[in-house]
Amino acid sequence: MFKKPSSPYWKYTLLGGVLASALFMASGCSSQASSHSSADESMEVDSLEQESQQQRALVPQRDLKAVDSSARAAVQNAYQAMQNRQWDSLATYVNVAKADHEIGAYPSYWFLRNLISKANSLSPLDTVVIKKFIDDHPDSYMAERLKAEWIIKAASSGDYRTAAALAPVNVNLTQAQCALIQSQAVTGQRVGIRDALETFRPGDSCWAMLETLNGQGRLSFEQLQPGLRDAVEYDNKNTARRYAGLVFSRAQLAQYDAIFQDPRAWIARQSGSASSTLEAELRAIAFSRLARQDRDGGIQILNSTKLLNDKDKQWAYAQFGLVSVLNLEDRSDTWYQQSRDVALSDYNAAWRVRAALRQPKVNWRRVKDTIEMMNKEQQQETAWIYWHSRALEELGQTASAQSGYRSLLSHHDFYGQLAREALGQQIVWPEQAAPVNAAELAQIKRNSGLQNAVALLSIGAREYAVVEWNHAIRGLNDRQLMAAAEWAKQVGFYDRTINTSLLTKHSVNFEQRYVAPFDGRVTAQARRTGVDPAWVYGLIRQESRFVPIARSNVGASGLMQLMPGTAQLVARKLGVQNYSRSMINDLDTNMLFGTTYLKDILDQQGGSEVLATAGYNAGPNRAVRWRNSLSQPVEGAIFAETVPFTETRLYVKHVLSNAVWYDIKFNKGKPGSLTKRLGVIRP
Repeated sequence: MFKKPSSPYWKYTLLGGVLASALFMASGCSSQASSHSSADESMEVDSLEQESQQQRALVPQRDLKAVDSSARAAVQNAYQAMQNRQWDSLATYVNVAKADHEIGAYPSYWFLRNLISKANSLSPLDTVVIKKFIDDHPDSYMAERLKAEWIIKAASSGDYRTAAALAPVNVNLTQAQCALIQSQAVTGQRVGIRDALETFRPGDSCWAMLETLNGQGRLSFEQLQPGLRDAVEYDNKNTARRYAGLVFSRAQLAQYDAIFQDPRAWIARQSGSASSTLEAELRAIAFSRLARQDRDGGIQILNSTKLLNDKDKQWAYAQFGLVSVLNLEDRSDTWYQQSRDVALSDYNAAWRVRAALRQPKVNWRRVKDTIEMMNKEQQQETAWIYWHSRALEELGQTASAQSGYRSLLSHHDFYGQLAREALGQQIVWPEQAAPVNAAELAQIKRNSGLQNAVALLSIGAREYAVVEWNHAIRGLNDRQLMAAAEWAKQVGFYDRTINTSLLTKHSVNFEQRYVAPFDGRVTAQARRTGVDPAWVYGLIRQESRFVPIARSNVGASGLMQLMPGTAQLVARKLGVQNYSRSMINDLDTNMLFGTTYLKDILDQQGGSEVLATAGYNAGPNRAVRWRNSLSQPVEGAIFAETVPFTETRLYVKHVLSNAVWYDIKFNKGKPGSLTKRLGVIRP
């Protein structure tokens, strides 16, 4: 639950009054400025972007015209003040900023977000000023985001009627949606339990929602069990403990904690059959934890135990199989076979297939059977359509295999490329949509939300530019999306160029999806270093989406996402004098260091782009360990499919698929080959 601050925020209340006065002044006030994996692994665009795009666009139109320079400077100063958390300074820019007809409302928006965040019982929220801002900027990202955060604040403080009255949530903020569902449940409104469970993501408001629904007796053990088991299986201890708190009694929670402390000792104290469903669940969880503690000793206990019913014992074997295959052990498939066809999470069901794929001699019937054990939705993911078709082909069922491969030809991802080559076809660019014309570009530039996004990008407020852009493209058709992507390309907003163009449904523009910016500098540097430019472009597209200032949550920086320690090692190798960490933010330096590091890994890995790509993402030593775990050569596609790290597995597939498309682009349409790039991986 949200923990309310205990100290008073009198200063923010005072500043709120100053801001309220400014907002109520009868000026223009910018009222026109509105604006692991269960999913298919082939998806390139974040699911939230897709959901947002499916909503009907409500963003007003506005002529594109010159902006008051003093007002724009005020917005930029306000942004810096917000970044530095100087809220009193930020408030002073509100009135001057209003003359900026594009993003002049943002200083007010930033200030009001802070007021919502800091509000508590000693410093209550000034709802009048919040409501006026929302009313003055209808359908804008700013108004919808403020409303969503107000819902979260109201629900966390127990003001459920206010939260419920603010419905609906029109931005991609899951915790706001959970807070709204909780509020609707408390105020007696109809709530769909399935929708609530599908909405849930770990976070204060979503946990509060589950606690409310559970307290009302509206959640059954059967509905909570999948979340509990998924968290236990994925070793997410905090999430698992929260689910356990919803499922078990206080006495059973003590048993649960004892299991996590020492599962073997806890199991040794048990006897006979479980006396209840919840006791049986504790026993199943204990064997899942034992699989992580001691596979060798634990499997002997599991083989002989009478503590589990048949289904739970099968599930426990799948837990041993999962831990084993993630450690790249061939014996994993044996344990999975003992799990029979027990229902598994999507994550574990996928690894049941991968365990069969990475056997010294692949049993293709086993591959086929494990895919058919998946739920119907998971079977329709491109990965499993491809591998099911491949299994059918190996089993001599050619017609069925080719039918499966043909169903993937409209997909331009890793598996679509493999399927095309499996059918004996060459990989070439698909038929391209007509280029965006001047009239389409002029029309899309009237979208006020996109104008706001471009303006925010120009002052360095990239994080706000991205969300404003995503809000503005909701409901656009294919031609409008391509026009928006073209505008993004013109202003150097390359990540939005790619992701916006990827949302088209009926036609494609690969010049946008596989944009190659920076005037050949990437290609020139790649050639000087001795690596394939198409591969480097494919890697950069996945690493940073061509954002030179990109910074990951683990500290990687720049176009090629270099870690500080890696950059320092490369600088030393290259003899760079007076090296400083800030140098890797320079585009050319980042490319030099990145391609040099990539070439080093490629040489260490015997020229395998698969291993080098994996090593670039996860570290060269891990790639070596994964290769050394093999007992015989395997095709590159199987190696890529069975990389144990989810991020790296997706990364390898995306980078090499990207490289094929860039290779075709750079070679003026000459067909490319993914299977040749993947090659064979030898131990």
